[in-house]
Amino acid sequence: MPRAGLNQQAVVREAARLADEVGVDRLTLAALANRLGVALPSLYKHVRGADALAQKLSALATGELADDLTAAVAGRAGPDALRAAALAYRAYARRHPGRYPTTQRVPDPTDPEHVAAGERAVGAIYAVLRGYGLDGDAAVDATRMLRSTLHGFVCLEAAGGFGLPRAVDTSFDRMLVALDGTFRSWPE
Repeated sequence: MPRAGLNQQAVVREAARLADEVGVDRLTLAALANRLGVALPSLYKHVRGADALAQKLSALATGELADDLTAAVAGRAGPDALRAAALAYRAYARRHPGRYPTTQRVPDPTDPEHVAAGERAVGAIYAVLRGYGLDGDAAVDATRMLRSTLHGFVCLEAAGGFGLPRAVDTSFDRMLVALDGTFRSWPE
């Protein structure tokens, strides 16, 4: 018998909470069913399987990150917008260590919600880069560089990969200064 109030959105939200607690790599349909108090086959009424759940979790997390980035950069430009976006990105990764990795998944073109979330996230970064006069192919390249830099930093930080005797926040700030300088002098 299905649990009252259980629907796809509730399943995905609970999967997100569970991923944050145990890590996305340890998120299984069996663990989620147990958490929800339902039999494993009952989950298939709400998600088609593990990959479908991962895609829906990615859509949720990407939408959350897009919202955070959009709010952070609103009304800002140049280095102020860059810093605000980077801090929002890092804060999201820290706040949601299990669901953050799912934001790296390419949006499923058959899921309009996922596509829209990805477009909002990229749009927030494009807004930052317009403040540096970057658009078109330059914005694509700069977005890839910024995303790679931020993702690398937050992943290393989460894994405890910064063991040298210097404050990690100081290194993060220096990284942002370097990115600002790079975007200011972006090659033609």
